[in-house]
Amino acid sequence: MMMGSREEDIVEANTAPENMPNVVNDFDIEEEEIAIENQEVYLAKIERRIKEYNVKVLNQFRPDKKLLVLDIDYTLFDHRSTAQTGAELMRPYLHEFLTDAYEYYDIVIWSATNMKWIEEKMKLLGVSTNPNYKIAFYLDSLAMISVHTPKYGVIEVKPLGVIWGKFTQFSSKNTIMFDDIRRNFIMNPKNGLRIRPFREAHLNRYKDDELLKLSKYLKDLAEHCNDFTTVNHRYWEKYKPKKGSLQGR
Repeated sequence: MMMGSREEDIVEANTAPENMPNVVNDFDIEEEEIAIENQEVYLAKIERRIKEYNVKVLNQFRPDKKLLVLDIDYTLFDHRSTAQTGAELMRPYLHEFLTDAYEYYDIVIWSATNMKWIEEKMKLLGVSTNPNYKIAFYLDSLAMISVHTPKYGVIEVKPLGVIWGKFTQFSSKNTIMFDDIRRNFIMNPKNGLRIRPFREAHLNRYKDDELLKLSKYLKDLAEHCNDFTTVNHRYWEKYKPKKGSLQGR
């Protein structure tokens, strides 16, 4: 998987940028803070991103697919541990997960880092070259916006409205985002699923099965739910769709 990568590229992709925010201690977004998703000042910021942010589409969208938006650090990859290869820090079942998801979803990677960092990491993990699935596009920190919360001050978040404004076949009804930081989807609380962070890869890579379980959840959503906002993704492990019916019709 790592063949052809220069040694310095491996070191760079396994080393977090110096200006990367410390996200070890996440917080839960309280109910009263959810109201910020409809504040005019933040909606205006989203509109500016829609107009000004350039999305480089890597692979064309397919008809009738849902949308899966994925974070990288601590979601797909342990970026704080050290290793000789990026593969050692990859979350277990990553390629199986993406292969299964691709049957039902177009896939987007959104990281709070820069584009070079994203591209190199996807290359080192073998994601950008895997023949079994395709990534539609990458989003970096420049697509994010800053919002102010009464309790936590100014934070940077990932508003899905940027994607929906650019690609209108996607909406809150057919989009889900996985991130280990709940605040990243504060603008779209009904479309975010907080994944358990994958840390200490050397200790946990033989027992972490989060992606394996989430593969089934994504399949169940795609087959049995017409509106993802009708499902409380906090309780994804308990989700039991009614066979033969479509939730949110």
